[in-house]
Amino acid sequence: MLTKTSATKTTSTISKNGKSPELITNPKQVLTFAEKVDLQIVDLKFVDFLGQWRHVSIPFDELTEASFEEGIGYDGSSIVGFQGIEESDLILKPDPTTAVQDPILEVPTLSLVCDVYDPVTGKRYPKDARGVARAAEAYLVQTGIADLSYWGPEAEFFVFDNVRYDNTPQSAYFFVDSEESIWNNGRNGSRPNLGHRARHKEHYFQPPPIDTMQDLRSRMTLLMHQAGLQVEMHHAEVAGSQQEIDLRFNTLTLMSDWQMMYKYIVKNVAKNYGYTATFMPKPVFGDNGSGMHVHNSLWKDEETLFYDEEGYAMLSETALFYIGGILKHSAALLAFCAPTSNSYRRLTPGFEAPVNLVYSQRNRSASIRIPRYSDTPKAKRIEYRCPDPTANPYLAFSAILMAGIDGVQNRIHPGDPADYDLFELEPAEAAKIKQVPGSLAEALEALEADHDFLLKGDVFSADLIETWIRLKREREVDSIRLRPHPYEFYLYYDA
Repeated sequence: MLTKTSATKTTSTISKNGKSPELITNPKQVLTFAEKVDLQIVDLKFVDFLGQWRHVSIPFDELTEASFEEGIGYDGSSIVGFQGIEESDLILKPDPTTAVQDPILEVPTLSLVCDVYDPVTGKRYPKDARGVARAAEAYLVQTGIADLSYWGPEAEFFVFDNVRYDNTPQSAYFFVDSEESIWNNGRNGSRPNLGHRARHKEHYFQPPPIDTMQDLRSRMTLLMHQAGLQVEMHHAEVAGSQQEIDLRFNTLTLMSDWQMMYKYIVKNVAKNYGYTATFMPKPVFGDNGSGMHVHNSLWKDEETLFYDEEGYAMLSETALFYIGGILKHSAALLAFCAPTSNSYRRLTPGFEAPVNLVYSQRNRSASIRIPRYSDTPKAKRIEYRCPDPTANPYLAFSAILMAGIDGVQNRIHPGDPADYDLFELEPAEAAKIKQVPGSLAEALEALEADHDFLLKGDVFSADLIETWIRLKREREVDSIRLRPHPYEFYLYYDA
């Protein structure tokens, strides 16, 4: 049950689930729906270059059918990675199919996800990640390989009671705390210590009272449902205070939209109940990190292309080639799929992390796993386990798809599966298995050397890739490389 004080009202529920009973496909239907449920503010959301939502709000009576075509202007130079100040103007065009009542805001608000356009060319802005996702889906159809791809990310996150961190020229520290975590078993303070905490790495699927976040996750789940997301399950994860809510699979761009709403709801519901939620992959030393295992598959004419009753793990030849493409390009993919320096605190050899560039049925230390929960054709898919939830989902899913397409087009076979314990291999055998990059710097170098597969079909632009590499190096790699680490004082101060 919730252990904090009750939250304030998180939404003004008017319609049954925040969406119109009919499928909204055009601006007129958006306006009819919003008027029917008396929405008063319009919130225009778009994803920035690095994968965070930005937004601007207008009174409802400022939204007209023409707004969807004409768009709303904003300063692109104020968004990191977008325009220079000499060419700052960009336009937001709302996508009517994303209309939903905002599940968080108290004032009844219509939420619309927007695409970014260049007002000079009239075309989609090349560095708009949502535009990249749309282009990737279009390119898949253009190749003739498939007409649809399905995506099901499993984004894990931590919920803490308290967080403090700071970096100055003469100090650096972080501190996180969770009443739920085992490190508080010996706490002696003003509040009674009631115990009931899972032992180290034993938090997975625990029930209350050990799982103190059941009601919190349920609140998040209900608001996700209200916003049109389809949730399959939620549960406590392996590390203390670590959580997971799984979404039902959907198409690439729509799932990316869902992933953004997912994070928005998780962070805001946690805050409204006096907690703080983070999708940072490795906030706690010595415990499991948060990944985002990405399930995906290709379909054509409403039939899966990944199933073959006679194939390994019932995989088709197309699926194997798709896997081959992902494994071949994984080093470059991780610049988008594990895009922070902290990502590589999780992707560490010798532990449970999926650092080995092999595939296997059921083996969770392989970077690609073939789930065997069901052997029905429609359930056949692959699970790419390297990504984490700091990724911009539009760019990450698009990059994975482009690598898979390259594998199918060039018949890249992934080799033999790794159906053995990778931790028990002799050193000479283990050395033959390729592993993911060991740092963000290495991943960026790999992307710099291997990105032609992303440029096909004008899905990714060279400018987007160059800007991504430059920003990541300047803002993250160099920023961390140049700073003393707190643990270095422990190791070296008495030198």
